[in-house]
Amino acid sequence: MTSIERTAYPRFKRLITAHELHLFFSPTRDELEWAAGATDGDGHLLALLLMLKSYQRMGCFPALEDVPEQVVEFIRRAVELPEGTLPVYRAERTAKHHRGLVRKRVGVAYDQAEARRVAEQSIRKEAAAKNRPADLINIALEKVVEAGLELPGFSTFDKMASKIRTEVNASICLGIHDSMSSLQRTELLRLLEERDADGTTLFNRLKKPAKGPSWSHFKNLTKRMEWLDGLGDSAVWMDGVAARKITDFAG
Repeated sequence: MTSIERTAYPRFKRLITAHELHLFFSPTRDELEWAAGATDGDGHLLALLLMLKSYQRMGCFPALEDVPEQVVEFIRRAVELPEGTLPVYRAERTAKHHRGLVRKRVGVAYDQAEARRVAEQSIRKEAAAKNRPADLINIALEKVVEAGLELPGFSTFDKMASKIRTEVNASICLGIHDSMSSLQRTELLRLLEERDADGTTLFNRLKKPAKGPSWSHFKNLTKRMEWLDGLGDSAVWMDGVAARKITDFAG
């Protein structure tokens, strides 16, 4: 699973500065009038404003219990609600109604199927050149936001990136396999089976670094390069594979 901290998926920071609170979470007079006219009760008013400001900042709806206390208190005081007012919903249908109101106000569509389609299309395209799941998730986030769609949960992006990356990499590896002759494939498999005089496999010989500059070391390195070239032309095998993919595969 990809750590959410490695991606651009929106989330509340552990420490929100006073400047950020005023910049991102201050309700305008128009927003307050809109919220007051759309709901009843202090708790519902606070909850609706929290959903509005959180969505404007993050592009998705956090669970009310996940909203930092300092954000709750800041908005409560900004609209002069009584001390101790809590953002609560007595019924889920009220929360659902409020989410609909916020979507309408910010002009975003709630279409999770389309959001997943956009995300999958962008991940599959980028996975041909990029390999880090966090990079794939960030591209998908950007495309979903550009499409004016509400973001699915992080786990949706994470599972999708992992699945598609596996499929694309398997396809690339199959292409490399098919570009080799049967003899070349046999010779490569021998690298894992046969051993050098020191007891290590021939594959380990590929990873040995060059030794210090001397004539004998240079001659040994030349022999090793000739042996390596005899395994086949890797440039042909890797034809069409993105350089970044090759680097990640090698790593």
